[in-house]
Amino acid sequence: MISRIYSIVPSGFTGHIIEVEGDSNRGLPAFNIVGMGSKSINEAKDRVRSSLMNSNFTFPDRKVTINLAPANLPKEGTFLDLPIAISVLTLSHQLLPSDVTNKAFVGELSLDGTLRPIPGIINIAEIAKAHGFTELYLPINNLSQASLISGINLIGVHNLTELFLHLKDQKPIINDTPNVVKNTKTEVNPQNQVYLDHILGQSTAKRALEIAIAGRHNLLLSGPPGAGKTILARTATSLLPPLTIQEKIAVTKLHSLTNPLDDVITTRPFRTPHHTSTLPALIGSNNHPGEISLAHHGILFLDELPEYPRQLLEALRQPLEDREVTISRANHKVTFPADFMLIATMNPCPCGYLGDPTHECICTVAQIERYQKKLSGPLLDRIDLYIPVQKVNNDDLLKNATNTTSEHAQAKFRIKKAITRQKARYNSTDIYNASLSSHQVVKLLDLSIKAKNILKSASDKLNLSARSYFKVIKVARTIADLDSSDTITESHISEALTYRHKSNNLV
Repeated sequence: MISRIYSIVPSGFTGHIIEVEGDSNRGLPAFNIVGMGSKSINEAKDRVRSSLMNSNFTFPDRKVTINLAPANLPKEGTFLDLPIAISVLTLSHQLLPSDVTNKAFVGELSLDGTLRPIPGIINIAEIAKAHGFTELYLPINNLSQASLISGINLIGVHNLTELFLHLKDQKPIINDTPNVVKNTKTEVNPQNQVYLDHILGQSTAKRALEIAIAGRHNLLLSGPPGAGKTILARTATSLLPPLTIQEKIAVTKLHSLTNPLDDVITTRPFRTPHHTSTLPALIGSNNHPGEISLAHHGILFLDELPEYPRQLLEALRQPLEDREVTISRANHKVTFPADFMLIATMNPCPCGYLGDPTHECICTVAQIERYQKKLSGPLLDRIDLYIPVQKVNNDDLLKNATNTTSEHAQAKFRIKKAITRQKARYNSTDIYNASLSSHQVVKLLDLSIKAKNILKSASDKLNLSARSYFKVIKVARTIADLDSSDTITESHISEALTYRHKSNNLV
């Protein structure tokens, strides 16, 4: 007898349908799993056997072979435990083929038959829906997260016995409606948020931060230690707009690939990888997204940028341009989205005090050049705004901070207004000024005659690359949006150029 049970395994930002074929023949009792499975797949034999027997089911006293098709697709993880168990129950006639028709199953089994949560459940629900399955059976602790996907009947299961009784129509499973509001996870603790009103001085940096968030531009803050670069970057978390429904699904989907817990991400990510992170940790590997993908629709914060290995920094170039990352291996290729905003900080030199009027720099010219050359020209060319951050006078540090958040609230209002204008202009919630192609800049953005003349003159003097040229226009467009202007004027271009001139901030 042959049984066919369907399941899904995640693959990158999507997934694959897996047909779990079962065959039972006469011969010495054996339990084999074939079909290019990893060690975790092979270990499913012991988990499935124990969970069936401990749930008072009969394990067939025959030669059982399970084939995971397509056989040439590498498979790993514990997603297929449940469908393998269902296949064995069907082979032994404890379930009928009609009991499992047009149904998909996924989940990890414990030895007592309880279902454990699995990662990537949103990928799985999307693929099941796309392929026309009417019901998806999954661990109960994955139900809330999977419920972000509508249009398919999702049934959360506690254990094998409960599932068996449901499939036999003896005791239907009735799940409470998942409350995705209660089951949430935020990336930032509101009690630890910093507001613009808490930061003394730094008017230029605050203005640049507002522009960067409004248009989703990349930002580099340069200045001596203690100038406030890091706290400025962390202020961005309280200025970010809320996630849209589609963004919430995409962010939760990525985070569910690394964490099987039943949480729904409701705030924009703020990822802060350490400079000792490895390349796979930053970029990702196989079915595990890296930090740049976990920052999707949020912020990737790199503190002290030159301290990161050159290999890691250069690996950012392609994702910053394409807003996705593709990981290719000999027999496997996956793609993850990586539409993040980069905020980075750096000292002007190894000791940090180059240009500081209160401290003497002890670095040699060669040390300074070597330090700053860690950031290649192509990488710097992908950063939209370069901002110098100077220390606040010590006499001003003990001034009482205001109890209101008026400055912060006003900036947040202007950002919201600018984003609304972008959505209306591009008729999309996914397109920001920073993400425009050069073709879209020429077609969609309107510059005044004086603005064009200023830009032409400045591009010749500063020797701007084509990428930098268009970045100046895109930053100017965001400044115009903050000013509620339909046209990019000379003042908008002039301000954008001040943030683009690297020689003001880097030696």
